[in-house]
Amino acid sequence: MRSIRRRLLLTLLSIVLVGVMIAGWLIYRQAQAEVNELFDYQLQQTAAALPSEPFSAVLSANQDNNGPGGDVVIQIWSRNGTQLYYSHPRAPLAPHAELGFSTEHTVRGDWRVYGAVIGDNVVQVAQPLSIRNEIAALTAWHTLWPLVLLMPVLGVLVWITVGRGLLPLQRVTHAVDARHPDALDSMQDAGLPIEVQPLVQALNRLLKRLAIALDTQKAFVADAAHELRTPLAALTLQLQLLERAHTEEERREALADLRRGVLRSTHLVEQLLALARAEPGNSAASGADTSGVQANQGNALAAHPVDGAVTDQTAAAGADLLAILSDCVADRMTLATHKKLDLGFAMTEPLKVAGDALALRVLFNNLVDNAIKYTPPSGRIDISLRQLDGHATVEICDTGPGIPADERARVFDRFYRGAVTVDAGLASNPAVDCADLEASGEVAAGSGLGLAIVRRIASRHGATVTLSDGPGGQGLSVMVRF
Repeated sequence: MRSIRRRLLLTLLSIVLVGVMIAGWLIYRQAQAEVNELFDYQLQQTAAALPSEPFSAVLSANQDNNGPGGDVVIQIWSRNGTQLYYSHPRAPLAPHAELGFSTEHTVRGDWRVYGAVIGDNVVQVAQPLSIRNEIAALTAWHTLWPLVLLMPVLGVLVWITVGRGLLPLQRVTHAVDARHPDALDSMQDAGLPIEVQPLVQALNRLLKRLAIALDTQKAFVADAAHELRTPLAALTLQLQLLERAHTEEERREALADLRRGVLRSTHLVEQLLALARAEPGNSAASGADTSGVQANQGNALAAHPVDGAVTDQTAAAGADLLAILSDCVADRMTLATHKKLDLGFAMTEPLKVAGDALALRVLFNNLVDNAIKYTPPSGRIDISLRQLDGHATVEICDTGPGIPADERARVFDRFYRGAVTVDAGLASNPAVDCADLEASGEVAAGSGLGLAIVRRIASRHGATVTLSDGPGGQGLSVMVRF
């Protein structure tokens, strides 16, 4: 497990160590320059002092204090080139003089050499550079060794300081651990360091989204349980009637009622599943269409333009709008013909949108089903696909009773139903996808989920759904704009 505290400790100590090394190198170079300047001056003074001393005294002093490889080597020549004195005959210096300062490279290392004409003599004074480097290194080490000794102390201080700096994170961790699963209120970020506040604010945003999702789920479960109670009770009653039937005709009627009840319940469950998949935050944008064809629950919203035709293999990959609408119309043409409805396209363009083709098919299936359900016989349903102001737009117009303006905002709510008279002949038709009609066939007692599913899927695709009066103020016009 990676530790921020350990990582910071190692990083900071490494930075300090590198800084000490760089500082040591700079101190060494500075000390070396100062030592060179000091010893160059000493060489000059030594050379200048030689002629003022008796020759025997000079010889005695160098023999006593400077053996081979010692501190200073002295050579003296006359002006005609005769060597008068050599303090270290075994020193690896060239037997000639070069006036001024120079550096001579020998098998025993580099030497710093100073030559000068003093009176009638030529004097050369030399010193090994290793002595100067050693003194410079000692100077740098004496400067840095307190810092090296302080490294463990610095490590402990860094460990303690980082630990104290991470205390706010530990407090936030303890606060999250101590929370009850139902406590989704925002956490307080007052008094926290500015580095920790973004984390707490992100947690608060997550808690807010989670609270909304849980509230939505609770409301959905409660509404679904309420809605399922009635059809299940009706199924129980119809089953009891079937058991009590004495004649063949009574059994046929009871079976027909039971079949319609099962279709209603199946349709309601499928729409509940479709709505659950279309909820925000659900990775599956697809659902079950109203014809009973259930979608793949694992399909995620595609982030690419959809193309191709809708088939079992390519549904999850997507399809263009014209292909989707064409399939919707073809699947419902028999039902429209049975009801003597003029169902078809008024205008089409080859348009594509980014999204999940199967979820879009569920959306348009619901809209076309509603139009067929509420349009009276011999009515008309026109579907238009065109581009308006740079946006792909689908419009479905029917000649049904329409929706009052004051109810158009509410029809998108889950389980909201309005009583609208429909064709009674559809109630007993098994091909009718909207199988949740009342047994009397006089009132469209839908599940109240169709337009809620439409709105959810449209929202996931960045589309808006608008309801308005149909052409000439008759019927209903539903516009989906991407």
